[in-house]
Amino acid sequence: MAPGHRLSVVIVAGIHAEARTEVVDRLLRAVPGSVALHHDLDDAPGGTVLRVVRDASGTLSRDETPLVNDCACCALREDLVPELERLAAGGLTRLAVVELWDSVEPKTMAEVVAAHGGTRLTLTNVITAVDPALVLPCLANGDDLAEAGLSAAPTDQRTIGDTWARQLEYAPVLALVDSAEADDGDHALLAQLHPTARRIRADSGELAHAALGGGSGRGGFDVEAAAAAQHPACALLPQDADEAGVTTLVWRRRRPFHPGRLYAALEDLCCAAARSRGRFWLAERPDTLLAWDAAGGALCVENAGPWLASLPDAAWEMVPPVRRAAAALDWHPDHGDCCQHLVFTSPGLDRDGLERLLDSCLLTDAEYASGPDGWKRLPAAFDTLLDAA
Repeated sequence: MAPGHRLSVVIVAGIHAEARTEVVDRLLRAVPGSVALHHDLDDAPGGTVLRVVRDASGTLSRDETPLVNDCACCALREDLVPELERLAAGGLTRLAVVELWDSVEPKTMAEVVAAHGGTRLTLTNVITAVDPALVLPCLANGDDLAEAGLSAAPTDQRTIGDTWARQLEYAPVLALVDSAEADDGDHALLAQLHPTARRIRADSGELAHAALGGGSGRGGFDVEAAAAAQHPACALLPQDADEAGVTTLVWRRRRPFHPGRLYAALEDLCCAAARSRGRFWLAERPDTLLAWDAAGGALCVENAGPWLASLPDAAWEMVPPVRRAAAALDWHPDHGDCCQHLVFTSPGLDRDGLERLLDSCLLTDAEYASGPDGWKRLPAAFDTLLDAA
């Protein structure tokens, strides 16, 4: 390989540390000329991040890099691309495997590499390493990352469950490191959480092919498409399913929620499923698309911008095509793209009970008949969740 060649980069993420390390080890053995970079954030509270570079033969270097803005992930961002560029300039590395630390999410790092890689780096794929037997325990874990010693910054307020959900659902490839404890229910849960992912065994020849960009297109990994697939306005949400005791309920309605009744039901709704997500419509905020994201019994509700129906026609030209396409699929002659689209996935899901609870939170016929002017006079129950953000 000539100096200055374009270096292929694959990101391997996952909170299952042993599974992640096994996937990286297998890649190093399977792809000649591959090197792994790992930023160990265990010592971040002391002010440093340890960068380890290794190949199939063992460790090549161990160097410390200082913390940036008291944030371990910031240090990783500042250090990663220059180190990758150094490998590219050397001309001896065919594939750089970026092994992320336990709680680092692949979306951020993928966008860093894609944005700053220039002419030297090509992000070929993003892979999340998975032990199927640990999918549910991690997803149901509502502990703060800080409590588990996994926070990336003093202000990190994420939980184990929601962090794992994003690691799992962002990657187009899931590398499975199976164990004797995994059963059909574990695999069904994994398939329903991320049905569009390519699931491959870590010990198969497909792993190296995927890492080198197989199936990701000639231009490498598309960070814009990956972000759009996660955005609440146009997310590729799972479909209805029921297999091996695991159920996915897709709940769609055309009537807005009563803010007070929905707020009163939040605890029951969050605990009804291991994972739930989607977009929803509050009567008291009729123009606002709201994002629903829950795992481990913890719910995040966020303002995701306006429904397209609330925008003037001239503003549509500024909206990404994928967003316009998603709105067109949801379009209703009276409400445009305003709708409820929530998805709940869990073993032992009470589908009928959950549907009854959700339906009870919608506006009644009399409330609905009062129209948007009347809806705006309903109690602003979600102000504390939305306006404090």
